[in-house]
Amino acid sequence: MNFEKFFLTFFGLGLIKPAPGTWGTIGGLLVALLIIKFLTIETLFLCSILLFLVSINIINNYEKKIGSHDNSEIVIDEVVGIWIALSISSGSWLAIILSFIYFRAFDIYKPSVIGRADRDVKGGLGVLLDDILAGAFGGLLSLMTIGALMKFGLENFIF
Repeated sequence: MNFEKFFLTFFGLGLIKPAPGTWGTIGGLLVALLIIKFLTIETLFLCSILLFLVSINIINNYEKKIGSHDNSEIVIDEVVGIWIALSISSGSWLAIILSFIYFRAFDIYKPSVIGRADRDVKGGLGVLLDDILAGAFGGLLSLMTIGALMKFGLENFIF
């Protein structure tokens, strides 16, 4: 396996069937937990931006090579998306779990602007953009859920 494919499949996780996107998200989540533990949540956010910028051209080149747009084996976009979701919401195990669930739901069902980005934007940017939006919405919904739990006095459930 060449470097390009190794990178885009996030160490080969995108080659696991079924549900390569979920496997890529799980791998991204595990790496994110290490970054958060040993560095900071802000570092995770900056890493997600860097990974996004680096991935655009690599995806463009790979798509030209294989002649397919947004191939399911490309999961680096899921990694960027879960990192964004966690950057927004992380702080407790509940936030991490909710971010994973909400991100995957937004990424799979692609409601509203997420679906529009997926359909209308081509190339590497198009592959990444729907996951960035899904990550942002997933992280925000996680915060909203935790806020609602706190409002109803369920703080012990959160921490």
